[in-house]
Amino acid sequence: MKPTTRNALIVTVAAIAALGGYLAQRSIAPSPASGAPQVTRDAGAPILALNLPDSNGANQALAQWRGKVLVVNFWATWCPPCLHEIPEFSAVSRRFADAPVQFVGIGIDQPDNVRKFAEENKVPYPLLIAPLQTLAVTSALGNSTQALPFTAIFDRQGELDFVKLGTLNEAELEGKIRALLASR
Repeated sequence: MKPTTRNALIVTVAAIAALGGYLAQRSIAPSPASGAPQVTRDAGAPILALNLPDSNGANQALAQWRGKVLVVNFWATWCPPCLHEIPEFSAVSRRFADAPVQFVGIGIDQPDNVRKFAEENKVPYPLLIAPLQTLAVTSALGNSTQALPFTAIFDRQGELDFVKLGTLNEAELEGKIRALLASR
């Protein structure tokens, strides 16, 4: 990626992240009175249908983790807000290592960048690689700008429970997971 293109992407992501009040966050489905677009629990099916290579080139189907609470985080190494939240995602992932919970990062990036990041930061969950066009699957979930970071959380039956455009803090993430584990 050319430095000017990369810098333009960084500026774009930072500008979108700065619009904190604009960033969507909601449990599925929001009340019609909220004015937010209605997102159904099966709206996440395109995400679960993804089959993407990991940083070693082996294809991984997200559907393989059905039966677990699945936290899917779209991110990139060139996205400052993404880099801010990944250590918290890693910490929560480690706390739930013995629970039916699976974290998956979908890096909108080059495999070498993702592999290097995973090694340097000891990310304990699978990081898959996807082209920028993959973000289109998040549009129906409120990410019309296809910005990063974007997180979708699925229950153990594979139904979408929560989406967030923008950073998700450790306490909120852990709370969402605990609620889904307790709901069964």
